[in-house]
Amino acid sequence: MRIIAGRERGRRLLCPTGRRVRPTSDRVREALFDILQHRVPGAKVLDLFAGTGALGIEALSRGARRAVFVDNHPASLAVVRANLERCRLAARAQVVKADALAYVARAGGRDEPYEIIFADPPYRSGMGAALLHAINPALLARDGLVVCEHARGEELPEAAGGLTRLRQQRYGDTMLSFYSLKTATLPGPGTSPT
Repeated sequence: MRIIAGRERGRRLLCPTGRRVRPTSDRVREALFDILQHRVPGAKVLDLFAGTGALGIEALSRGARRAVFVDNHPASLAVVRANLERCRLAARAQVVKADALAYVARAGGRDEPYEIIFADPPYRSGMGAALLHAINPALLARDGLVVCEHARGEELPEAAGGLTRLRQQRYGDTMLSFYSLKTATLPGPGTSPT
C-alpha cells in the first residue's frame, strides 16, 4: 500500500498481518479521491474503522486540514500512529480508541463538524447500515459527505437517519456509497462541485 497523491505521494504504508484488516486497495482509493478531489483540500475528515489509516492519510496528503481516526483494536491504532509518523502527518491528526457506532452517535455537536466521513466496516457484517443510522446529523457539515465502503451485494439503505444516498460506484467486489444530509448531486471526476 502506498499514498497515491499529494505531499506524501509514493510513501509506503504499514499494514497489519492477518485477515482482520482489509485495506482499501490503491485502485479504489484512487477512484474515490478522483471523485472527491475538490472537497478534500481544507476539509476536516473522519476515518471510521480506520484499520491502517490509509483513507484519512491519503486525505491529509492531498491537503485535508485535519483527520480523526477511530478504531477499537489496539493493533490497528498502533499501525495508524506509525503510518502517520512515517508520513510526517501526526500533527494534523488525532487517533481515538472507540467503537465507531458509539463514536458517531455521541460525537456530534461537541466540535466542528466533518466535511468528509469515511467508513470501512467489516464486509457483510451489517455494520454499514447500522453506522449510517447511528450518525448524529450534527457530526456532518451541511454540505458534507459520508462515504461507506462495502462488499458488492451488501445492500445499504437509500436513506438512513438524516442521510440520503447520492451515488454508488462499483470497483470489482467493492462498492462505494456516498451519502449527504441533503439531496444533491455529487460531481463526477474532473468537475467542480456545485
